[in-house]
Amino acid sequence: MRIYNSLTKSKEEFIPLVEGEVKMYVCGPTVYNFFHIGNGRTFIVFDTIRKYFEYRGYNVKFIQNFTDIDDKMISKSNEENTSVKELGDRYINEYYKDADALNIKRATVNPRATEYIQDIVDFVKELIEKGYAYEVEGDVYFSTKKFHEYGKLSGQNLEDLQCGARINVDERKKDPMDFAVWKKQKPGEPAWESPWGMGRPGWHIECSCMAHKLLGETIDIHAGGTDLVFPHHENEIAQSEGRSGKPFARYWIHAAFLNVNNQKMSKSLNNFFTAREILEKYDVDVVRFLMLSGHYRTQLNFSLDLLDSAKSSVERLYNAISNLECLLEETPSDKLTDKEREYIKSLEVYREKYIEKMDDDFNTADAISVIFDLVRDVNTNVDINSSKELINFSASLIRELGEPLGILQKSTRGSLEEEIESLIEQRQKARKEKNWALSDKIRDDLKARGIVLEDTPQGVRWKKV
Repeated sequence: MRIYNSLTKSKEEFIPLVEGEVKMYVCGPTVYNFFHIGNGRTFIVFDTIRKYFEYRGYNVKFIQNFTDIDDKMISKSNEENTSVKELGDRYINEYYKDADALNIKRATVNPRATEYIQDIVDFVKELIEKGYAYEVEGDVYFSTKKFHEYGKLSGQNLEDLQCGARINVDERKKDPMDFAVWKKQKPGEPAWESPWGMGRPGWHIECSCMAHKLLGETIDIHAGGTDLVFPHHENEIAQSEGRSGKPFARYWIHAAFLNVNNQKMSKSLNNFFTAREILEKYDVDVVRFLMLSGHYRTQLNFSLDLLDSAKSSVERLYNAISNLECLLEETPSDKLTDKEREYIKSLEVYREKYIEKMDDDFNTADAISVIFDLVRDVNTNVDINSSKELINFSASLIRELGEPLGILQKSTRGSLEEEIESLIEQRQKARKEKNWALSDKIRDDLKARGIVLEDTPQGVRWKKV
């Protein structure tokens, strides 16, 4: 397996710290609102990577944090006249609702920054003791010039970063690029005791601390969106490696932005969607299919037209599974023939191709193409004369390859049968009312979906062809 490492700017063979295990930390949301569809892409990408590692037999310890104390949280809680904790509790619950709906597997641990205050205080004390941080009137800053490799992730030297970055002007800092690891309490803000007085953690320190506490001083993978490369992940490296003297993460993975209608998502452009809004209109398989239809390092465009196209693609895949499951009920043959054994071997090649694509830096776009190639092959060669064993193998393989992508796991029978029976009832009613145009339209629409109606003395029967 090869992974593009943002730190080295190259693909590298993945070699875990412990054979058969993956220690993975992903930066999670600041819990002050519903997450938008751009966040959704990032969450889906890393959920897929985690599931693929598990598909390949790894035991994955997957940590995704909740930032539940920062300036945005404080501002929103003041607007809503509620406490920061109550705000965090509410939107963590809302996060779980939407993430569950997106078929995102829950993390091994979802640590909250406020649960690790003492650990963060201890972490900051060590940075001060080692000369990497200093206190000024209750605030504690990390001295970037003390960490000589600062800028190695973003690929810029300290002088370039200092000129190009938007930084908070604070004359008390020794250098403009120094950043806060502990913030002195302002009037009305939540605060905790520390050796430097009442205060709260800086944003960057929480991830360094929680990754160290839950996964160790060196982890296999640290991941997040490309917007976190600088300053967040750059600062995490400086803090963590300054404290431990060891590499923080062996592999850094970053997912690209999502554009909406070829533009940056913005409320002012009226192209801002929450994940929840999209899931009210589109099935989760459709949303995940679209999000994984491009490589995770490539900017992906999002639009309702593209969702409609993804919906048609997902329906074709589910139709193939449904056809096979219908054949299982109809075929008289239980015995696998020698020719079918050879054919099954040819189908297993698709699994090998799928793994080859996913092993190449999690290329979900090409992996999806392999699934479509498999479906075309099966549609052509598996029919009513095939054995149950071949039919079952074909359906199971399609579902197997969809599982790491989080798609193609739903039952094809229940909801499809209910829909078809409802349409048949509508057609029968139209026939009684001599509304032949509507009757014919329902029949033709079903036929276009591969469903044929047969009028018999016992009533209307349907089958997939």
